[in-house]
Amino acid sequence: MSAVVDVAAVDLGASSGRVMVGRVGESRVELTAAYRFPNEPVRVRGTLHWDILNLWHGVRTGLRAAGPVTSIGVDSWAVDYGLLDRSGELLGNPVHYRDARTDGVAERVAKQLGEERLYATTGLQQLPFNTLYQLVAAAGTPQLETADRLLLIPDLITYWLTNHIGAEVTNASTTQLYDLRRRAWATDLMADAGIGTGLFPPLHEPGTRIGPVRPDLGLAGTPEVVAVGSHDTASAVVGVPAAGEKFAYISCGTWSLVGVELDAPVLTAASRQANFTNESGVDGTIRYLRNVMGLWLLQESARAWGPVDLPDLLRQAAKEPAFRSVVDPDDPVFLPPGDMPARIADSCRRAGEPVPASPAATVRCILDSLALAHRRAVQQAQQLSGRDVDAVHIVGGGARNDLLCQLTADACGLPVIAGPVEATALGNILVQARAAGAVGGDLPALRALLRETQHLVRYEPRGGQAAWRAAEDRVGG
Repeated sequence: MSAVVDVAAVDLGASSGRVMVGRVGESRVELTAAYRFPNEPVRVRGTLHWDILNLWHGVRTGLRAAGPVTSIGVDSWAVDYGLLDRSGELLGNPVHYRDARTDGVAERVAKQLGEERLYATTGLQQLPFNTLYQLVAAAGTPQLETADRLLLIPDLITYWLTNHIGAEVTNASTTQLYDLRRRAWATDLMADAGIGTGLFPPLHEPGTRIGPVRPDLGLAGTPEVVAVGSHDTASAVVGVPAAGEKFAYISCGTWSLVGVELDAPVLTAASRQANFTNESGVDGTIRYLRNVMGLWLLQESARAWGPVDLPDLLRQAAKEPAFRSVVDPDDPVFLPPGDMPARIADSCRRAGEPVPASPAATVRCILDSLALAHRRAVQQAQQLSGRDVDAVHIVGGGARNDLLCQLTADACGLPVIAGPVEATALGNILVQARAAGAVGGDLPALRALLRETQHLVRYEPRGGQAAWRAAEDRVGG
């Protein structure tokens, strides 16, 4: 093995992007931020789009700031895509998954193709914005009719870096167009849904060497692009510093992805009815999880209030009475952007819950409700998979939220280990470093390296479960 390598992680989240530089060796993992930039959607003529060219500008700026690196890996959120014409040019800005164009489409497709068939083939949670439903909603549009290729967002950035057209499997598995057991595109499903199978590029696994960056990009040296877990949650789960297999994880940011890591999918009727998803992970693993709306509720509330001192607001929220008001964070009413405090108040009013009277009370409502949702998902993941857990790992931005981490420990009745915050970037760089030969071993070996090198905080559960069960009953748990 080589002593140390420097690699760059391009990590595009739903609200921000970053380029992180990792220095990795057999007993060393260091991460520094080269560049951070906002990711704000843009509404044009009633459609919500990603500002993909601004994101590309941020990626290029960040990679130039990173300096010489051996390789680059790209991860991002799931399901959204860009369409290329025959000359390889992008056909318009990718549409944002929170756009309303998919309203009602999932129900229509489920009737046409059958919920049982969809789940048996793809293993995916029925979410209204899955790529399958986006493409059905786009049927007949000039862009889709003209398109020659479809590239998911990290694959689009990789294409612009290298001219390589392909699809990495961890993100492909989130589309509801991927056959989980065959590890191939679900072409029969595509055809029956009226989606052209020729749109979809060849698949490759994390760790695949894609090729060198284009020389005209002006980057230092001649880095190559290496496929990582290009769905950010796949990289984040690599970055979970768990010991053994009896753990649950919560990749907590705009979304909370709550689940367990398995060797095989769970495709039972009970799993489908519980709306659990099976997604491909690094090294052939399965990410068995549920999407919970996550800190989106807090982010949108803070945006509605204007400039706020979030740490002070969280301190005030910790002093608010527990369980005064609770909502279901997965209610579709909370999905679009907009005035979140007003929608939380309306939801409380409709459910007969006390309406939060201050920003601190609203924040406490959000965090109590998220902890309840984490509790439900962790319990269901164990019941449906047969995998018992003895700890919950919270990674991502939510690991900085002391109140949410403690409430989650209390709600689950299990210790919570918080950190690392930059789990996605760490998982990204570790897969690159392994491909370069700087580190070896399987996922447990990579996670052991994180336990040795990263700062973690442990939260022990307090109190009993009766109050949490009572609160859960109020939101239909």
